[in-house]
Amino acid sequence: MSSSSIRRWLFVLLVLGLLVGGVAWLKRPKPVAVLVTAIDRGRVESSIANTRAGTVEACQRTKLSATMGGRIEVLAVKEGDRVQKGQLLMKLWNDDQQAQSALALAQVETARKRVLEACAVAANAQSEAERQTALFKQGFVSGAREEQARTDALARRASCDAARADVNQGQARVNATRVEQARTVLYAPFAGTVAKIVGEVGEYSTPSPPGVPTPPAIDLIDDTCLYVRAPMDEVDAPKLAAAQVVRISFDALPKQSFPGKVKRVAPYVSAVEKQARTVDVEVTLDPQSKPPRLLVGYSANVEVILAVREQVLRVPTSALQEGGRVLVAGADGRLQERQLKIGLANWEFTEVQEGLAQGERVVTSLEREGVKAGALFVVDDKPKK
Repeated sequence: MSSSSIRRWLFVLLVLGLLVGGVAWLKRPKPVAVLVTAIDRGRVESSIANTRAGTVEACQRTKLSATMGGRIEVLAVKEGDRVQKGQLLMKLWNDDQQAQSALALAQVETARKRVLEACAVAANAQSEAERQTALFKQGFVSGAREEQARTDALARRASCDAARADVNQGQARVNATRVEQARTVLYAPFAGTVAKIVGEVGEYSTPSPPGVPTPPAIDLIDDTCLYVRAPMDEVDAPKLAAAQVVRISFDALPKQSFPGKVKRVAPYVSAVEKQARTVDVEVTLDPQSKPPRLLVGYSANVEVILAVREQVLRVPTSALQEGGRVLVAGADGRLQERQLKIGLANWEFTEVQEGLAQGERVVTSLEREGVKAGALFVVDDKPKK
């Protein structure tokens, strides 16, 4: 074979090699863009949170209604007023009861005067009986006369005692009329703020009969003492206890949280139709946190801290796969699967006890297509929105 033929063959082989190499290069697997996070040390907490929104409650709140119906004669407060304990809030028309009370007082006064009369007569009869007894002993009067005087004295004493009993009876009648009048007035049982009033002067106010949810006349709230009530899933009930540390956040105060403690765990499970069974917890805010003014009824979220570990190796919880596995960004440009031994965990971080070293990078964009062990990767510096 001539040298020119050899050169042609070499040229053909070179072209074929370039074509094959080009096709292979075009068909090579493209690296996937991934988000990575470097493993560091920090704080990891184990916590549980409420299943539905909690509510800000007042330590004292009462919905007041008169114990009898009647026309509203006096409304001594308006909505939003601050009142002191014992302050008059509302009074129903009770002129008829005041008249009965006045009549009862007059009857008591009359009875007292009868006591003076009856007891004076009784005292005189007693003196006469003693005088007749002395005369009888001296033989100046008969025994019948002495006996009649003693009987008359006893009768007069009985009349005196009956008159005193009439006074007591009249006083009891006065007290009864005062009790009836008390049923027509409302006084503040504690200092607080009037949240709502149902009714106006001249309107008829009706108390709530058993089984009928009639709106109260006055809703009184002590907003100087507040707490948060929140429902927790029943499966978390064994982990809850009084005095546990919590974090409290409010929808009305975004991007803020406040420390607090568990005050009480309900001793029973609430079963609400079409909702999960829950256990209510009551938590109080740390008085040193001084949050902005809270309103009763605000929605709130409660996170109960079960355990805390400081300066431990941790991995973002979003990087964990089933079974405690993660994908590590290898130095060879490929993703490597790593099995971890994990400790405390929450929705943000999970403690790493074995399987990773500080500074290694783990993949957090597991939802992207092609992200798997052995795949080529490039770090995406601009996360997809």
